Amino acid sequence: MDSRREFGHYESDTVIGASPSKRCIDTQVERRSRRLFARFIPDKSAPATARAEYDIYKDIPAPARIDRTWDNGTESSCHVLVDEALGMLTYFADPYSSYQRGTNENRNGRIRRYLPKRTGFDGLTDADLQAIVDEINDTPMKVLDWETPNEVWYRELGKVLPKTSHPKTSVALTN
Repeated sequence: MDSRREFGHYESDTVIGASPSKRCIDTQVERRSRRLFARFIPDKSAPATARAEYDIYKDIPAPARIDRTWDNGTESSCHVLVDEALGMLTYFADPYSSYQRGTNENRNGRIRRYLPKRTGFDGLTDADLQAIVDEINDTPMKVLDWETPNEVWYRELGKVLPKTSHPKTSVALTN
């Protein structure tokens, strides 16, 4: 199966800030649209990562969140909590095979254009991070035929949502 053709498959990773701070960024990228989701986490621990993942995925409709692929880092060891809470599957890339999560590695590289290595994340706000994510998601990409990740995301989201539901609430409208 080519999970770039099917909507709802994600790649997951963590972007590490400079020492002595332990603050990191949890990143999730939808493979078809290349849309980036990111949250600050206090450290690279598995519970902090699971909380960030849950916060990202809980507002995404179930048909748009099928599974995610992690590397083999310890931060993903509580994945089963998110799996059970949201009905998602988790896969793990082969060791030393970052190319198996190339979309996420690319998006992390885009974050690093704004926040180079050896940059501490302590002075940044959630709004600062969201501004970076918004700019990345609003940049046209050749691989998307010069559409933005947001344009592809919302078009694909419209395809998987029932015609009678509202995308904000996911509550069926009745006559």
